[in-house]
Amino acid sequence: MTLNRRHLLGLMAASLAAPAIARAQGLDIRPPAARSRSARRGGAGGAAGAGLLCADRAGGEALALRQAAVPLAPASTMKAITALYALDRLGPDRRFRTQVIQSGDMMVLVGGGDPVLTTDELAQLAADLASAGHPAPARFAVWGGALPGLARIAGEQAEHLPYNPSISGMMLNFNRVHLGWSRVGVDYRMEVEARAASQSPRAYTVTAAPGDHAQLFTYRQDPGRESWTVSRAAMGRAGSRWLPVRLPELYAGDVFQTLCRARGLALPAPEIIDRLPEGRVLAHHDSPAVATLLRDMLRYSTNITAEALGLHASGAADLAGSGQAMQDWLGDLGRGMRLSDHSGLTDSSRIGTYAMARILDGPGRDLALAPLLRRNPMSDEPGTEARRRVAAKTGTLNFVSNLAGYVTAAGGDEGVFAIFCIDAARREGAIGQELPAGVSTWTRSAKEVQRDLLGAFAGRLA
Repeated sequence: MTLNRRHLLGLMAASLAAPAIARAQGLDIRPPAARSRSARRGGAGGAAGAGLLCADRAGGEALALRQAAVPLAPASTMKAITALYALDRLGPDRRFRTQVIQSGDMMVLVGGGDPVLTTDELAQLAADLASAGHPAPARFAVWGGALPGLARIAGEQAEHLPYNPSISGMMLNFNRVHLGWSRVGVDYRMEVEARAASQSPRAYTVTAAPGDHAQLFTYRQDPGRESWTVSRAAMGRAGSRWLPVRLPELYAGDVFQTLCRARGLALPAPEIIDRLPEGRVLAHHDSPAVATLLRDMLRYSTNITAEALGLHASGAADLAGSGQAMQDWLGDLGRGMRLSDHSGLTDSSRIGTYAMARILDGPGRDLALAPLLRRNPMSDEPGTEARRRVAAKTGTLNFVSNLAGYVTAAGGDEGVFAIFCIDAARREGAIGQELPAGVSTWTRSAKEVQRDLLGAFAGRLA
């Protein structure tokens, strides 16, 4: 099935042709509209095919409306809600501190839940320790208890996808490693690195080897080590990719040990501790402020940042509980939705376009979300003049393409919009896959629909 752009635009044009076709108040509890003949034939115009809500600023009047009450997968538009939650609960200036402390004969690398900590920043901590002349300790430990330890964000996603890493209070390089390989004779040289802008030491706790198997990757976790194999048939002469880390404290401790050794400070092998002891702070590094973390999260759609900030804000023990806490924070605005995470990666989260637009028009304006959103998120593609006045968050999964944010008309009037496009049947068959057949063409068609609708909506705002 392909996204039926002509049919969908025809449905939306009927809404755009009539001003203020419906008051937004109460729409979230209306039953879903009946499926159209196009939907029964497999088109994109039915209840499971698309949702649309475009509203002006005054009183929430809907200028365009289609299936707005139907809960759909929000994908990464969920991060717009997470940004508001974090701003309100944590504040824009909050930072997260990574420390090295001395407790008796033990030196401890203390993770503070910084989601953007890199090898380069660990290298600076190592340099600070070495320059201060701190002696080598008898024991070296890593603590990551500032956040709950979660093996992955979404269990239904494939094991090897780098945007589905583990979560912990100790997160390094977005909890991923860089794998590179090149053919040497009949064999391959494999390199696994904790890659950052300046420093890229070897990651000793993660290994990789070629394998003679049908699947692209296999994964095994042993005490103190993660092992990947890559299908030899898929490797070619050379290549590289990112892989997720599932033992984040061990990974960070290993990298920090290497960095300290390079500066003459020999640390013992790292051990993982569950309880943080009291101790004297030897060195520390602070993350960027929450507002900066959110701006980058919304621009680059980093899942681990969304989940970390959501967990910091809720204090919950898992993602399901944290998502529910965020939904409870929304109050009546959260009615009828299901929030199971903070990034939109899990398949169980659902929200309607009307609910999303209400959040953007309420807390979104109160907490000044628009300046944090990416400007012109589709600017790499040809489109209308109106697109250059868009601040929005995209959301993309296999056979899901969403866009939600603010659009400003030529006269300066600003409206909110949420456009969700989904092929539910193909989505169900492609969960967790990497670039399933037809998804690129389908996504391009969905983005064309979104551009055309935004152009028409901007014209109705005047």
